[in-house]
Amino acid sequence: MASPSSWLLRGAVLAVVHAAAETVRADFGVHHPTSRTVFEAIMLGVLVAVAACWAAVDTWQNLDQRGRVWLISSLIAGWGAAVLGVIGKSIFVDQTGVSELGTALTGGAAFTALLVLVPAGIGMLAGRWIRKPGRHATTPEDADADEDEPQRGGPKRSTPRS
Repeated sequence: MASPSSWLLRGAVLAVVHAAAETVRADFGVHHPTSRTVFEAIMLGVLVAVAACWAAVDTWQNLDQRGRVWLISSLIAGWGAAVLGVIGKSIFVDQTGVSELGTALTGGAAFTALLVLVPAGIGMLAGRWIRKPGRHATTPEDADADEDEPQRGGPKRSTPRS
């Protein structure tokens, strides 16, 4: 079973990253209202890449119950980013009040959770294609994958099975 520190670490780090991105996005929108579209697209791409790459590494390292870990992490990241985003905007941008917390904890948290969960799922799929260097077939799936690869020094030979 996956330890609570696995999903807690991922959720907390992604909550801080998403809250910081939201605060920077809001501040950039205040100071540069006409050029914020490109900035927001780049920031969204970076947030997606962080979750996808981290999940791919988890799959590559064969993290136990990674689907559950990323589901719980996305929920923690959503709610954490909502609270931290309201706090960050109230301190650094425009004195956002507690009245914004309800919206942030519902729609904002759901969007952030999906912004973590969907790329993580894609990253877990991509992580299956990444092979560790020097890895030998240890499971039947790995043995089947190794049979599909051509051998060094010539074509693959097939032997009859008994």
